[in-house]
Parts: sequence; C-alpha cells; structure tokens
Amino acid sequence: MNVLMLNGSPHSKGCTYTALKEIGETLNSYGIDYEIFQIGAKPVQDCIACGKCNEEGCIFTDDKVNEFIKIAKKADGFVFGSPVYYAHPSGRILSFLDRAFFANSGRDWERKAFQFKPAAAVVSARRGGTTASFDVLNKYFTISNMPVVGSSYWNMVHGNTPEEVMQDKEGLQTMRNIAHNMAWLLKCIEIGKQNNIAVPQIERSFITNFIR
Repeated sequence: MNVLMLNGSPHSKGCTYTALKEIGETLNSYGIDYEIFQIGAKPVQDCIACGKCNEEGCIFTDDKVNEFIKIAKKADGFVFGSPVYYAHPSGRILSFLDRAFFANSGRDWERKAFQFKPAAAVVSARRGGTTASFDVLNKYFTISNMPVVGSSYWNMVHGNTPEEVMQDKEGLQTMRNIAHNMAWLLKCIEIGKQNNIAVPQIERSFITNFIR
C-alpha cells in the first residue's frame, strides 16, 4: 500500500513538508509506503472549464498536474498539504487540485484517481487561518466519494520555520494520529477487497443546475 502526498508549498523542505514527513514516517511503521509530490515554485495554470479533459488528464501539459494524476491512479490514499496564505490554502494548490479533480469527473473514466480512496488535508501556518484553509481542502474529498481521514485535533501545525514546527508537539502528534487513522482505514479497505465487499454503487443520473 502507498499514500501519495501533495506538497502545495513552493518550498520543497519547508513547514508543510515537515508536517507531511511526520505523517509519512509513521505510515512507514505500518509497512505503508509514501511519496511526497512537490508542486514546486513554477506557475500553475488555473482550470478554465474548457471541457477538453481526456484519459491522460488535463489538456494543459506545461506543469505537473497530469504527472500527478498518473501517479494518483495507482495510490491507495492521499494527503494534501498547504501553507496558509491570508486564511486560505495556497493559490498554487487550489489551481492544481481544481484541474486534477475536474479531469477525473464526468467521463467514462470517472474519478478513477480519487474515488473511494481515503484522504486527509494538512495545513501549516505561523498563527491563524488554519481552520478556514483546512475546510477548503476537505471539500475536494466530500464531493468525490472519498473517506475523510481525521485526527485527534484539526489537521494543522504551527511555526514559521521547519524548526518551529518541530517544536509544535501537539501539531506533530496530530500528524502522527492522521497516519494511525489512515493506516487503519487502508487496512480495513484491503480486508474488504479480500472478502469481495464491493464499493458503493453511486447514483449519477441527475445534475440539477437550479431548483424552481
């Protein structure tokens, strides 16, 4: 089993990375592999709702979105991490996720990358804006038939540097508890597969644009 983590910070080894690594090391103790996928500091194209998604993902190919989708299809679970900018996730991760999720919805290959796979959101801040940012990221999961992985507190760490994050003992404990819960859920899902327990049959007939 493996968990794919997305680092929505432009800093490859910053505070968000530190939180993700704490989760990953705990997952390793359960025999679960992890990979931290770095969005990086280059610009990320917004989704423009052009409707030209295909089996490979998004029509735009000048960034890492399609590379991420390809890896995501083989992942068993996800953790999406972001720094907090003005009480909101980074614009970079939102543009990235808008395209990744939109490219995996509404087609014959519907949500193959994400559907029925557990996911957690993680946010990092110096001080405030964490719960608002956490809420935004969770919404990707709740409309994609993804089990949401919680913890013993909201999934956040505090600090202005990686060294300060390492001093946030409660935050690091929260990260480890995410990993404990993720590992438990992944193992439960695996046992379900071994016992021929099928995933839910989701109704898809109605798309209501307005209600009279």
